[in-house]
Amino acid sequence: MADETAKAQVAKPGGDTIFGKITRKEIPVNFIYEDDQCVAFPDVAPQAPTHILVVPKKPIMQLSQAEDGDAALLGHLMIVAKKCAEKVGLSKGYRIVVNDGADGGQSVYHIHLHVLGGRTMGWPPG
Repeated sequence: MADETAKAQVAKPGGDTIFGKITRKEIPVNFIYEDDQCVAFPDVAPQAPTHILVVPKKPIMQLSQAEDGDAALLGHLMIVAKKCAEKVGLSKGYRIVVNDGADGGQSVYHIHLHVLGGRTMGWPPG
């Protein structure tokens, strides 16, 4: 977790990101889900036994920069997160996380949802 925090502190907004390259299929990934608006795939640095990323194809840098016109897309990401959790068998529950900015732990400036499960989540997070 300390490594992720360190990455978030040096990450910079702007430019192309690894998620942009993944959504354009420039980097091969085994998708759990894909439609015309988003993709979902396992995180390469999982923070729980199951850790899925849901990433829109539209490159919104962070939640705090989303516009009113993005509401349907953001809602769609939540429904996709639910579908992915069902698909991988997270029947006992899961957590959905969106990081925003350096203090929020965002290390890739392309909005994305983390679906975390497979263990009991602690509270408070962070």
